[in-house]
Amino acid sequence: MNPQTIKVACSNCNLRELCMPVGMSDEQLQRIDDIVATRRKVKRGGTLFHSGEPFTSLYAIRTGFFKTLVATEDGRDQVTGFQMAGEIIGLDGIVNDHHTCDAVALEDADVCVMPFDRIEELSREVNALQHHVHKIMSREIVREHGVILLLGSMRAEERLAAFLLNLVQRLHARGFSQSELVLRMTREEIGSYLGLKLETVSRTFSKFAEEGVMEVKQRHVRILDTQALQRIVNHQQACQ
Repeated sequence: MNPQTIKVACSNCNLRELCMPVGMSDEQLQRIDDIVATRRKVKRGGTLFHSGEPFTSLYAIRTGFFKTLVATEDGRDQVTGFQMAGEIIGLDGIVNDHHTCDAVALEDADVCVMPFDRIEELSREVNALQHHVHKIMSREIVREHGVILLLGSMRAEERLAAFLLNLVQRLHARGFSQSELVLRMTREEIGSYLGLKLETVSRTFSKFAEEGVMEVKQRHVRILDTQALQRIVNHQQACQ
């Protein structure tokens, strides 16, 4: 067995309710346990999968943080998303049976390997699992629409405010603070995702700090006025 591969059990995982259907029977959970048989460790800077690789599995993130990125025509890396513990990664491979992006760990991470053919097979028998897979795919579509809105019409302040609110909301669902977070990604990576230059991201963070909306100490962010961030985003939406 690969030393980076570890036996895992969904039934004992404290993130089960985030990445697995709720209300499943013990027998159904055992069947998922049998499918999700292994866990992989990915070191910071390591790649979980590459663009062009054959698609075989989805991955549930147990610990750690990832970014997904694609290479643009001029050779730059474009960040397409950030994924954290309790989220599923690898959905990009379902359409054409190969991955369309790279998934890179922003910190040491553990992922549960979920062979997709086995998930499909069990989904046909367990309606809750099939519904859950569809829900995850739908959430990804909604997320992409949100990014298109960000890039298509929002000013820099609105993009960064929406990004931070989304990040805090996702972290809060995992038991973290509603107002404090440590950014796992660099400002350059945030800029790549939001379609902003590094200087613009840094300047916008400084502006929010000067206005008393948040405290920023390197990668540590403490939001002092959540409503102010929401007003920035809502103003943009009201102008649509």
